[in-house]
Amino acid sequence: MVKNLVNYTLEACVDSVESALAAANGGANRLELCSNLIIGGTTPSQWLLKEIRNYTDIKINVLIRPRFGDFCYSDYEFSIMKEEVQMFRELGVSGAVFGILKPDGTLNLEAMEVLMNLANDMEVTLHRAFDVCRDPYIALDQAKSLGIRSILTSGQKNTCLAGSSLIKELVELSRGEIEILVGGGVNAEVIKKIGPLTGARAYHMSGKSNRDSTMEFRKADVSMGLPDLDEFIIWKTDEEKIREARIALEAL
Repeated sequence: MVKNLVNYTLEACVDSVESALAAANGGANRLELCSNLIIGGTTPSQWLLKEIRNYTDIKINVLIRPRFGDFCYSDYEFSIMKEEVQMFRELGVSGAVFGILKPDGTLNLEAMEVLMNLANDMEVTLHRAFDVCRDPYIALDQAKSLGIRSILTSGQKNTCLAGSSLIKELVELSRGEIEILVGGGVNAEVIKKIGPLTGARAYHMSGKSNRDSTMEFRKADVSMGLPDLDEFIIWKTDEEKIREARIALEAL
């Protein structure tokens, strides 16, 4: 059972030192650290973690996700995930964020239990693999039985506002045994709307804004990645957006 939950959780999802510091300064009380946030996040490097630790002692949970895409992993990918959980535990992070599904859309309990054992005393969040699982009610009970601390969810919809009815049910069914962490389009205005609807007190957001690259010379007609993405626009967490969300949460 979850004990000693703070009055609210404001978790910022970040993939750079600059974003981590902006989130901490804005009032987030936890980070989800990842890389490649633009594709939903993948496992970050230990060096990114260490550099952030040079400047802040904010609580950090690390995403364990070996690639973009679905959550049904090969044996090779699972082996990497096991090594990463163990490495970040040894590096002293507060928690790990992961999720593994079977091809039929159910939670892969055997693989999850292996990762839980490797996580040991780290707090574990079941990420939005939950949002694409077959049955959220069964998955909630399974997450409780595994000892998972948090479930990150948009209510199995693209945005948390669209999924608010399921989120409300999950908050009620959690019975204080597991944190329902609301994600998917969260900002201050969304918190003001969805908080009274669901009773949720934990929120996950990137608070991102677009920054222009410092590059002055820009080679035309050459793409380094997805052609639809402007490579001279950089995503960074906006300190003020985090602060506004914190104020909205405190007012609930």
